[in-house]
Amino acid sequence: MPGYELWSDAERKEVNDVLETGILMRYGFDGPRKGIWKAKELEEAICNSFGCKQAMLVSSGTAALTTAMSALGIGYGDEIILPSFTFVASFEAVLSVGAVPVFVDVDDTLTLDPGAVRKAITPKTKCIMPVHMCGSMADMEALQAICKEHNLLLLEDACQSIGGSYKGKKLGTIGDAGTFSFDFVKTMTCAEGGVVMTNREDVYINSDGYSDHGHDHKGIDRGADLHPFIGYNFRISELHAAVGLAQVRRLDGFLATQKKNHAVLKEILSAIPEVSFRRIPDAEGDSCTFLSWFLPTEEITRAVVTEMKARGILAGNFYWYDNNWHYIRKWDHLKNAVTLNALHPDLKSSVIHHATKDFSASDAIMGRCISTSIALSWTDEQLKTKGEQMLGVIRKVLSEQKAAV
Repeated sequence: MPGYELWSDAERKEVNDVLETGILMRYGFDGPRKGIWKAKELEEAICNSFGCKQAMLVSSGTAALTTAMSALGIGYGDEIILPSFTFVASFEAVLSVGAVPVFVDVDDTLTLDPGAVRKAITPKTKCIMPVHMCGSMADMEALQAICKEHNLLLLEDACQSIGGSYKGKKLGTIGDAGTFSFDFVKTMTCAEGGVVMTNREDVYINSDGYSDHGHDHKGIDRGADLHPFIGYNFRISELHAAVGLAQVRRLDGFLATQKKNHAVLKEILSAIPEVSFRRIPDAEGDSCTFLSWFLPTEEITRAVVTEMKARGILAGNFYWYDNNWHYIRKWDHLKNAVTLNALHPDLKSSVIHHATKDFSASDAIMGRCISTSIALSWTDEQLKTKGEQMLGVIRKVLSEQKAAV
């Protein structure tokens, strides 16, 4: 899955370009940088690769979400609908702008259930935020229709699905804005970094200023920039952008390898009738970072996880139901609204209310799901061995379950 698996001289060359100038900041220092503008180059490459009009690099995927929300005018009292299965950064970003995260159930796509989204809409709802988890997409057609019907913003958290698409459009470029994370374990990495993508000029201008202390960037003298609004420091460095520039040029190769390995592993697991797979709204658009599969019951799934651990082959197989980062069941700090800074009492009560609702529909799905990360570095023999080991575990557990009945 991660681009770091296939590190090369291409990344070293781009980084060395920056080190030779000594200019690590993306803005200013026009003379000493000798024409080296890696962040600008990467933004242009992202627009060309993903088909968006504008791209604004920032320091992380979390910063990208916070910047996008602010650029879209989302703030105190607004409600953002997002899935119960996501990374904690999704709701952290919502809280950072003073908005209310309204969690709803996922369906067998492992993303937003459109029916649950409809039920969650209130007069305070301002935005729907699908999270394209584990390489694949939400039902964007259904969510776009809901947004149009209710005049809502659509913000895509595509941090885990770089290179995926939906009906010919790249994930992250379909809504009012979209975000990627370029952290160390993403398909394309900057080591740390993120980007806001948009086709709206106003969102780009707002993102450009917000991520750099409100600078308007209209002149060549940074000290003379105006500040139309208050911003923060979410800048990416030239070093991080340099890594990403090499990686985006290699992305097609990464994706081709992911898809090949994903297809092989899926074919191996398909030999077991009791194994089913995640529903993907547009199979051609799956970036294939994970193979997500289901077993008949939570009991069987837990037994498979236990047996994998006992055999030393659990690494790379994620049981999200017990995961502290990605599923709402274990987010006690959110359910109790534990923060270092004081939240407004109304916001705090809203957070607790929405985080402690009944998510039994999601539980029924996540309790049976295992996601296997797809490595880029597997040899054919390693991939075959991994699949056979997984088959052995699943067959053993299923046999024991049948014998116990």
